[in-house]
Formats: sequence, structure tokens, C-alpha cells
Amino acid sequence: MSDHVDGIVQQWHSERPDLDVAPMHVLGRLSRVAQQVERRLEENFARHGLDSGSFDVLATLRRNGSAYTLSPKDLAGSAMITSSAVAQRLNRLEERGLITRAKSSVDGRGTTVTLTQEGRDIVDATLPTHLAAEEELLAGLSASERRTLADLLKKFGTGLAG
Repeated sequence: MSDHVDGIVQQWHSERPDLDVAPMHVLGRLSRVAQQVERRLEENFARHGLDSGSFDVLATLRRNGSAYTLSPKDLAGSAMITSSAVAQRLNRLEERGLITRAKSSVDGRGTTVTLTQEGRDIVDATLPTHLAAEEELLAGLSASERRTLADLLKKFGTGLAG
């Protein structure tokens, strides 16, 4: 079975036979799959009035447990968005009443971010459909294949971080 990436690799083999384009088999597919996954998950988030970054901030606060409060720094460290994106996300989420910000009782210069009840409600409503969308995306893989893929991606990501 051939796919789009096979075609790209074959074209490069024809045009530049002097180069080893084998890495494109993995990274080209990884890139294409990531784009497709992101598009599908964004569709689900949009049905709940969110985008992936906003959901991630709210979900990070929610999974932190009772009090649902973190500093912006801790939030950036635990969320799957960049620290530079946190401030703008927080502004939008606060405008919508999904989070509040207050002066830190520990550090007068710092702030804390707290999930509101409305924010908790939207996370709790979105999470089951998010997980269903993820399950649907992975439906073509067996449980064993999923574990293998997860392990390989973890190994790959760990290697990149070093």
C-alpha cells in the first residue's frame, strides 16, 4: 500500500539519487498525521466553544485537583502550550469567565490562576467528547500497536529533548 509520502520520497529518489531521503518516511508521515489529528481535535473543541490551547489550560487546572489553582509559570510548565501563549490564553479565558486571576498569597508580586465553576463545567463537558475523538482516531490500531506507538513516540521525544 502506497501513500502520499511514498510518492514524495520516490520523486526525491529520482531527482536526487545521491541523497538518503529515508528519514522522510517517518518524519513526513509524522507531520501529516499530526496535522490530521490536530484538525479533528480542533473540530471537537470548536463544538464546545474552545480551541486546543484554551482546552489545555482549562484541563491543566482541572486535573491539578481541588482548588484548581496554579501560578501562570506552573500552568505553562504543565500545559501543552508554550509559555508565551499562556498570557493571551489567560486573558481570553478570564474575559469568558472560565478562570480568575488574583494576587498570590505566597508571593505578592505573583498571580494565581483559578478555574471557575463555569470553566470546570466546560472541561467536564468537553473531556468525554475529546476522549471519544481520540479513540476514533486510534480505532485502526490494536491495543498492542497503540502501546508500541506510544512507546516509540516517547523514545523519539525523549531523544529530541536531550
